[in-house]
Amino acid sequence: MKYLVTGATGNVGSLVTNRLLDVGKTPCVLVRDARKARRLFGDRVEIRVGDLAGSRTDLTDAFQGCGALFLINTGPDLGERDRACALAARDAGIQHLVKLSTLDVKTGVGTGPWHARGEAAIRDSGVPYTFIQTAAFMSNALSWADSMRDDGVLSSSTGEGKIAFIHPDDIAEVVVSSLSHMKAPNDALVITGPEALSYREMATAIGEATGKSIRYETLSDADAMAGVLMWADRAYAEALVDIWRAVREGRLATVTDGVQQLLGRPPKSFGDWIGENLSYFARRAGRSR
Repeated sequence: MKYLVTGATGNVGSLVTNRLLDVGKTPCVLVRDARKARRLFGDRVEIRVGDLAGSRTDLTDAFQGCGALFLINTGPDLGERDRACALAARDAGIQHLVKLSTLDVKTGVGTGPWHARGEAAIRDSGVPYTFIQTAAFMSNALSWADSMRDDGVLSSSTGEGKIAFIHPDDIAEVVVSSLSHMKAPNDALVITGPEALSYREMATAIGEATGKSIRYETLSDADAMAGVLMWADRAYAEALVDIWRAVREGRLATVTDGVQQLLGRPPKSFGDWIGENLSYFARRAGRSR
């Protein structure tokens, strides 16, 4: 079986690629920037240059010769992009399509509707599939680092609501297990971290690990939206604020034993993730404590 990984230079995609390498596979990676892929993986992977927003014909050519596909798509047009990829996968003879999705497809929150349309398109294509429906990534907390490190504050519109962030390593291992063993064909795997925590609790845990008191500030939805629009387009900003509102209202506190069932071990904790990423939250060199 030859594995094709999309999004291979991103967070989860690079982890999936490295784990396939760790188990002795030589994956193909579909990327827009071959030089970046070469810097990350050297000559250990087969690099194919392409764009998931390309035509069905181009995608079919990019998928040729592979038996399994790991698909990462983003954006409000995700449904159409997934449809094109699924049809191209069928044309290319892909035997198993593993899609990175979100558990928000069940609640209709945030990007959930985008992924729901993508899942429907893949089901309709007839390609055997597995949907990895994940909670939000622990690595999202890296976006808090500057304000925590420089100002000792985390501002959020999530209030005291809780969410079970999941470690990207756990996502990657579940993906590789699904690709390698074709676990749960034509099914959805719902995976989360081990416990739901509030943003205040996570900020406190980071503060304790760094020896610094972190203040938690509650934002209104309007203030949160204004902040996101400084770096994201409106569609994505609205999706994020919708997710944070759902957290605040207690609608995203789901915890599952999916990682335990699939990998035979508990998922990594937020404390584990903090320990691995503590340097991002430490005070910059040359500044007083």
